Amino acid sequence: MLCAGFTIVKNAVKYGYPIKESILSALPLCDVFYVLIGDSDDGTEALIRSIDSDKIHIHFSVWNKQVTTRGEVLAVETNKAKALIPLNYTWCLYVQADEVFHEKDYGTIRTAMLQYQADKAVEGLLFSYHHFWGSFEYVGTTSKWYRREIRIIKNRGDIFSYRDAQGFRKQPNNKLNVVLIDAYVYHYGWVRPPAKMQEKVAGVQQYWSNENKYIPDQTAFDYSQIDEVAFFEGTHPAVMNEIVSNQSWAFTYNPSMKKLHIKERVKRFLYLLTGYRFFEYKNYRRLQ
Repeated sequence: MLCAGFTIVKNAVKYGYPIKESILSALPLCDVFYVLIGDSDDGTEALIRSIDSDKIHIHFSVWNKQVTTRGEVLAVETNKAKALIPLNYTWCLYVQADEVFHEKDYGTIRTAMLQYQADKAVEGLLFSYHHFWGSFEYVGTTSKWYRREIRIIKNRGDIFSYRDAQGFRKQPNNKLNVVLIDAYVYHYGWVRPPAKMQEKVAGVQQYWSNENKYIPDQTAFDYSQIDEVAFFEGTHPAVMNEIVSNQSWAFTYNPSMKKLHIKERVKRFLYLLTGYRFFEYKNYRRLQ
């Protein structure tokens, strides 16, 4: 069994993406790792080359400036990166530039890849998520945060990155048949110094809408504008230890000030009543 990792990245240094940590967390699971670097104007290439591993293969791309809605350019670039993977690899492991795997899950992930490598019914492996917000101590808890997503897929030409590259589908436009495994992705997309977070939000807005461009009216991102978060009681991946310990800003949350919309309250009531999560976004079909 062979597994190829792949990712895309652009302006990781400028916008504070933990891409080095993302790649380091994935390397132990992969036999080779492909990095597709977009047309950056910072030190992204040097950052990737600072990773001491002969598994890494670096390629370059220019992002299409005409693709400016719903983050679709991310899927375009992800598909380019996936196309770099030779056909002799059984699995393709995808990690985004702000996602990290925990070393405690390596055994579970490897076991699943071995178990399902020859099972044609299984097209991908489904991970649970920790979405951090404001600091490394809090995670999002409302339904706007996706609970699960596909991060390992079979190496097939008909599987493609879907919409804004959050997940995958197969041609013509069908959900993948997946197995949920007991492993997490640690998502750090909303944890940066407030000034860096504001810069990142302003910088990537161009890929989400060609109308009403985001015009920053503040120098620091306001993390207090959140409906609800909870204290994170687990441990962070080891590769994140330095970044976590060097957090230089404060974020506090008062649970009594949570701002749940009526739709969220209804969803929670139905879940408590039935044990089923109504209206949850699921871009996959679970086999088990």
